[in-house]
Amino acid sequence: MTKPLVPAAPLLPGTGERIELMLTFLRIVEAGSLSAAASQLGTTQPTISRRLKALEAALGLRLIQRTTHTMRLTQDGERCYEQAKTLLTTWARFESELKGAREEPEGVLRVIVPHAFGQERLIEPLAAYLRQHPGMAVEWLLHDDRAIQDYIAAGIDCAIQVGEVTDPGLVSIPLAQVARIVVGSPALLEGRPIPQDANELADLPWLALRTFYRNEVVLTHTTTQKQKRLAIQPRFSTDSLYAMRSAALQGVGIGLASAWVMGDALATGELVHLAPDWQAEPLPVSLVYPYAHFYPARLRRFVDLIRAGASSIFGDDVQRQPKPKTS
Repeated sequence: MTKPLVPAAPLLPGTGERIELMLTFLRIVEAGSLSAAASQLGTTQPTISRRLKALEAALGLRLIQRTTHTMRLTQDGERCYEQAKTLLTTWARFESELKGAREEPEGVLRVIVPHAFGQERLIEPLAAYLRQHPGMAVEWLLHDDRAIQDYIAAGIDCAIQVGEVTDPGLVSIPLAQVARIVVGSPALLEGRPIPQDANELADLPWLALRTFYRNEVVLTHTTTQKQKRLAIQPRFSTDSLYAMRSAALQGVGIGLASAWVMGDALATGELVHLAPDWQAEPLPVSLVYPYAHFYPARLRRFVDLIRAGASSIFGDDVQRQPKPKTS
């Protein structure tokens, strides 16, 4: 048998397999490592490595330069990454348009939610989402830190965020505003009258919610709009709203916190509302997700459900903010 004069070109994978290889390549780049990509895709690092080698063999190009400790894109890899993003976004949009708006979502939705809202107010709409879409699973990640730097690299679809949205790369849909009040245990007052003026709070022991304030609080009079700025030296600092509530109930100090979280304790008299005519600036609650050319059905359905149910989710003790905007 006569040998060919030139080596045969490697057989190209089929269309479906090529898309899977491209998706894997994008996930490797955006996750920053093969092991992180494997974790996000629910597979093993050797499988990810084999897919990368198959893609490089099919294209006849080295896409990623790897050493023991580092990984970087080659020039061909950088070109491939940009083209692959465009190609796969177009393909996903094409599939979505063919399937139509009634496409039933499948897969896993990854959502970051604050501890308090994520354990109380948002579980009911989450359950409704899962009942409506039996092909879906949800990773419900409780996280009060707003400093997630890269939602795509972290594999996050969206987040419920308390506080101002400052990242210009995120779509921001306002949902509500959280009233914040100063509360304390009656035992802490030792029989003294409940403070009525903000200045009377300065000498009391304080609790700090580090996510929003540490050494200073600013209170505004609800009628006159006059502001008071109080320097504080907290006896107890935490990033957990629930931990602050527990510390307040134990009489450790007074704290500035979301009114709705303190509602039950205020109703039973375990906590009292201090300087009731003074409040801090309310905190906005937003649903955020990265800008993209295409949004999968799993995200669109979740966004629609949260927006439509914002009034019942957040209730009368959280002010509603109905107008969506982008940030």
